[in-house]
Amino acid sequence: IDDLLGGLSSDLEKIGVQTTAKGTCASCKKCIVGKMITALGQMWHPEHFLCVVCQTELSRTGFCERDGRPYCDKDYHQLFSPRCAYCKGPILHNILTALDQTWHPEHFFCAHCGGLFGPEGFLEKGGKPYCCNDFYHLFSPKCSGCGEAVKENYLSAANGTWHPECFVCLDCLKPFADGCFMELDGRPLCLFHFHSRQGTLCGSCNQPITGRCISALGRKFHPEHFVCAFCLRQVNQGIFKEQTGKPYCLICFDKLF
Repeated sequence: IDDLLGGLSSDLEKIGVQTTAKGTCASCKKCIVGKMITALGQMWHPEHFLCVVCQTELSRTGFCERDGRPYCDKDYHQLFSPRCAYCKGPILHNILTALDQTWHPEHFFCAHCGGLFGPEGFLEKGGKPYCCNDFYHLFSPKCSGCGEAVKENYLSAANGTWHPECFVCLDCLKPFADGCFMELDGRPLCLFHFHSRQGTLCGSCNQPITGRCISALGRKFHPEHFVCAFCLRQVNQGIFKEQTGKPYCLICFDKLF
């Protein structure tokens, strides 16, 4: 029998049929006589070189390797590829890393408007990315003057936040050159318009009264400006007489009227 088998092997080899073992299959541990695959430093029967997860034959499709084990593309990426923080799917090609996470580039967009980020980049709040416009609109303090978002330089005054150019007198709209202002009902006013609203402008010089004052004729006066309308002398001790809304000392009043 051995002679017959030997003759048969010799005849088969003459016509190109390999009959001697090429090696041992890494999967079934049996001799490989016909077709063979060499991969991962070992030899395999083609039908035994399979994905370790789904058992798909890999001889025609290619494979990925991990820790010396073969995987089909699908299972390899499902198991080992980084995941997109938005869709949770595996990232196969281009990867974007931001906010300590990985993303498909097309899935890294503003959490509010859904727009992709341009050259200006993004800003983060609560672990989410926002375009600059939406970030300022949603989270920045609003200017107490114009109501728009405060993005960079700002002032904190009168219980509010202000753009420097918006922090002006409520009435005359002029900035406070010396940095001094008065507050009324949460709004800033220059000294003149604060006293104008409070009714504490001098009835004579029309300037603010910040110290002592005289109340007379339905108005207020600096003491030194409450004078006789005729002789222009200061009216002493508040003793005066009125004619057509003007104060007169007693002497001038008696002379004139």
